[in-house]
Parts: sequence; structure tokens; C-alpha cells
Amino acid sequence: MLNSAIHCSVRTRIMAALAALFWFSLVGVHAQDTASTYPNKPVKIIAPQAPGGGVDLVGRIMVDQLRLAMGQPFLLDNEAGAGGAIAAKMTSRASPDGYTLMIGYVATHGTTPAVKKGIYDPIKDFTAIAMIGGTPNILVVNKTLPVTKLGELVAYAKEHPNQTDYGTSGVGTLNHLLMEQFKNLTGMPSQAIAYRSIGQAFTDSIGGHIQVIFPGLSAGLPHVRNGSFRALAVTGEKRHALLPDVPTFKEAGFEGFNGLTWYGIVGPPKLPESIRNQLNAEINKILSLPDVRKSFSEQALNVMPMSVKEFENYMQLEVKHWHDVAVASKIVVE
Repeated sequence: MLNSAIHCSVRTRIMAALAALFWFSLVGVHAQDTASTYPNKPVKIIAPQAPGGGVDLVGRIMVDQLRLAMGQPFLLDNEAGAGGAIAAKMTSRASPDGYTLMIGYVATHGTTPAVKKGIYDPIKDFTAIAMIGGTPNILVVNKTLPVTKLGELVAYAKEHPNQTDYGTSGVGTLNHLLMEQFKNLTGMPSQAIAYRSIGQAFTDSIGGHIQVIFPGLSAGLPHVRNGSFRALAVTGEKRHALLPDVPTFKEAGFEGFNGLTWYGIVGPPKLPESIRNQLNAEINKILSLPDVRKSFSEQALNVMPMSVKEFENYMQLEVKHWHDVAVASKIVVE
């Protein structure tokens, strides 16, 4: 009786083990099959900005191109608010199956988590998929300000400390932190005036209330071209083709100003490697298309294809850089 019970117990364990092995093999096959057929239904890409902004424009170009490249609908879902934090939290909590992605950009994965503590981890709570591109910022001054170079602006501000206030599109935004970085480096006295949009800052400056703005190139270019503002320097490693006569900060004698308004694609954490790599390869192919490059260049945006690892490293450096600037400038948003 005892031997029979033992044999029965052993058989039961063996059968249970074989059943578990069979189940896990089915799960593995299913996971591989799902990845190999991705995408097999519509994919949502969340845009953490209202329609009409840079994020929305980049997102609409990408969903159209990904639909053509991958044979499934890619749908843009605008979820604005809290500097991109609402969309970022939605993405980080989504199922890691590749059907919910997001346009991650300098605000969601750089400046916002640098000034708003504990909202989410911009690295651990996401999967880096692909960089799309970036546009530089330009430091501009009202045409009434008697300066034509960055060094002259710093000297003038020190001689006239109440006459070089600068406008931002909000506390903790890229144009705010860039100017604070410049102030920290040069000791230039300049008070930040926050507006609801960079457009309002330009309007107020034309009215004589502020003198300096540090906008994205696409936002500042019309005002430079119509002569109401003078561009003193552009961020990035080289001059921009749309403003070939405007030096980089480095050329003007100020190191460390490579900040860009950049855009990429991210997903929830633990996205399968096969899906992540597939999306990265497809996006990089899209960025090599002449028509796509032309569409982006018309918006003053340069494509910046990267491998998954390169994009992940880029985001890590961005997070650290803007965190350091925020700490040095004592900028915290509750």
C-alpha cells in the first residue's frame, strides 16, 4: 500500500510538472507569435500636448508614416495638461504590449520631472524606443536693446539690472531653464516673467515690458525675420541653416548650451525587446525618407535617428542636466 501511494504521488508530481512545462511552452510560443505579428491591431500614440503644438505636429507626421510602414492604423491621442505629466502617467501605466506609445519629449523626459518632484521616473517608468529629432532654441532680444552679441547683453544687463527681464512660457519650461542656465554661468541679472505661452511673451516684449526671450527656433524665427527681435545665439553644436549668420553659444564663448526641443517615441516599462527593436528600425527608416526630412525641416526640426541604447543614454543625460539646472536655480514646482 505504501509503495503504491508513493508511486502514485511521484506520478502525480511528474504529470503536474509536465503540464506546467507544456503550459509555459504555450505561453512562450504565444508571446513569440504576438511579437512576430506585431502590430495586428490599431496602435495608439499619446501626444502630451493639445492639438496645434510641436508635439502634435510631430505626432501627426509619425502616425501617418507608421501606418504606411507597418500596415495598421496608428492613432494620435492628445492628452494635454500638467506639463505632459498626465500623458506620461497614462503611458507608464499602460499594458506593455506595444499598443500604447507616447511622444516623449524634452518636457516629459527632461524639464518637467526636473522641477516637479516625485511625479514619475522618466527613465525607469518608460521604455526608450526611438529618437525622432530636435529643434534648437534661440536667445533673442527686443530690437530696442542696444546689443548685437551675447557678451554685450551680459555687460548691458550688469550695467542696467532692471532693464533686461526675460519672458518664459511658464515656470520650469525649457525656455525658462535655458535662461537660468545662462544666468548661472554669466552672473547676468535678469528677472523671469512667466506667461501662459511664448506667444504672449513676444506680445508683451513688443509692448516694451520685457527685453529678452529664449524660445524654440520655430517660435522665434518669424519675429527675427520681421525685424522686431535680434537673434544673438542658437543652441546646439552647429549653426542652423535657417539662421546661418547667428552663432552657436559655443562660438560666442559660452560652453554647455546644446539644449534642444527634442521629440522621440517611448512606451510603458517592460516593453518586449522584439517590439521595441522593430519600432526603432521602422522609425529610423522613416526618418531617412526625403519627404519626411523635408516636412520636419520646414518646421525647423532636424531628424536625429538613434539606436535604442543611444536614445536611452540621451534621455538619461537630459534628465540629469535639467535636474542640475533646476537645483542650481532653486526652481521647484509644487
